[in-house]
Amino acid sequence: MTELQVDDLTFEVRQSNRRKTLEIIVDREGELVLAAPKGIEEDLLRDFVQEKKFWIYQKLAEKAELLKPQPRKEYVNGEGFLYLGRSYRLKLVDDQQTPLKLIAGRFCLRRDLQTEAKRHFIHWYSNKAQIYLNEKVQALAARMGVEPAGVKIQDLGYRWGSCGRGNRLYFNWKTILLPREIVEYVVVHELTHLHEPHHTPQFWKRVERVMPDYERRKDWLAKNGIEVEGVE
Repeated sequence: MTELQVDDLTFEVRQSNRRKTLEIIVDREGELVLAAPKGIEEDLLRDFVQEKKFWIYQKLAEKAELLKPQPRKEYVNGEGFLYLGRSYRLKLVDDQQTPLKLIAGRFCLRRDLQTEAKRHFIHWYSNKAQIYLNEKVQALAARMGVEPAGVKIQDLGYRWGSCGRGNRLYFNWKTILLPREIVEYVVVHELTHLHEPHHTPQFWKRVERVMPDYERRKDWLAKNGIEVEGVE
């Protein structure tokens, strides 16, 4: 067997007598390679791919994102900006005390601050994320029997969240751009790490107990998360 098809993913299978473990490689061009011990059963390969699907889609999305030209925000009237999965149009205004606010279904930005718009959007999103994610973490932590030390919002690059030392949870400020049900999955995922540090079968069982449809949300994030528009 030199090729394996799993749903919409195609792998070049490379078998070796010297290899003892399975490994998936996403090469420079975005091609998928499945390195495996000689003579391994196809069912085991398929199970391994299914287990690693989230990681695979994430890596493919990262490759695609790096290769394609990025549209840049211009901060002009009518331009759309996401907040909790919905797109809101921007309106430049002359008379407003705060730099940026969301009111009556529009983002309103002071016209004299247009050149600093990116900074004001990140600040607005970060503040909203701190409030929203604090509430989600507190509510879900009680259900899951964990006690996080706190929530911190920052730029995590391609990661949506992480569980740090001392049980502190970190979330990307861009998390607040995602649909509400996907934000909830990110929170459950990170809270589960307070029980299980690694993505073991037990980890996913714990996630499923809290969120029976987690696979649907996980797949959505893997396929669509990289395309969530920021404020670049």
